[in-house]
Amino acid sequence: MALTPDDVVHKEFQHVRFKDGFDPEEVDDYLDEIVVEWRKTIEENNELKAKLAAFESGENAPAPAAAPAPAAETSSTGTSAGIIELAQRLHDEHVAEGEAKRKQLIEEAETEVARIRTEAEAKQREESARLERERNTLEGRITELREFERDYRGKLRAMIESQLRELDQKSSTDSTPVSAIGL
Repeated sequence: MALTPDDVVHKEFQHVRFKDGFDPEEVDDYLDEIVVEWRKTIEENNELKAKLAAFESGENAPAPAAAPAPAAETSSTGTSAGIIELAQRLHDEHVAEGEAKRKQLIEEAETEVARIRTEAEAKQREESARLERERNTLEGRITELREFERDYRGKLRAMIESQLRELDQKSSTDSTPVSAIGL
């Protein structure tokens, strides 16, 4: 069963309860627009079928009416070719624009990469120089601390040895018997 414009006009939809739906007036208006266009298309189709039947049967009676049809067809074909040509030209332009934009973006990205790389290398050099200075400072401080430790140990050793010599001298000069000490 083929769908007709009248089927569309008389179609009724069930209302859904408890749910929002479409505005029935808006749907009806839209369906009315469809029916109008559909009827025009059917009428045009019927006219073309009649012209085709007349042409195939050899009737050239409606010559004035039939004469503009090939011109319109040629115009339609020419228009179609023009549209295709225009579409192709627009396509080519968009592709060219896209390629130019891609090339521009790649160049900008490469420039940005070079800039970032240069900044990173400069920062790396600065950081390396700072760390080298810090290392040299720390090595100098370590050397100072080692010298201080060596001097301190030497002085401490000399003091202890001096104290030991004094003890030895006192013990050799002071020979008090152990019994006198009270032990």
